[in-house]
Amino acid sequence: MINFKTTIAGHLDIFVSQQQDELDDVEETWHEVLIHGDPQGLRSLADLLLQLADADQDSIPDLPVGAREHVHLRPDVELSNSSVPVIIGRLDAKGTGAFYSTYTPRNVPS
Repeated sequence: MINFKTTIAGHLDIFVSQQQDELDDVEETWHEVLIHGDPQGLRSLADLLLQLADADQDSIPDLPVGAREHVHLRPDVELSNSSVPVIIGRLDAKGTGAFYSTYTPRNVPS
């Protein structure tokens, strides 16, 4: 595995919020992931995302073929105490480029 710089400078808060709305007597509930940070915290997260995006998974000797590079961000370590644990990772697998089976692509207009 690559030793990513996972130290988040500044302040970063990541949490899940449940939203509800009622329209035409139908109640809808959904969840949103909220990512908030000060400029330093958001830049640190951006740097981490770029490191993951730029990682050459095929050249990482201890990453097995079919695995995906990822990092863990933990409350009270990299994130605020009010955050939830977060895993940020690559979608494409080493050696195959395959996405995991539960991935459903978004609909993109042609």
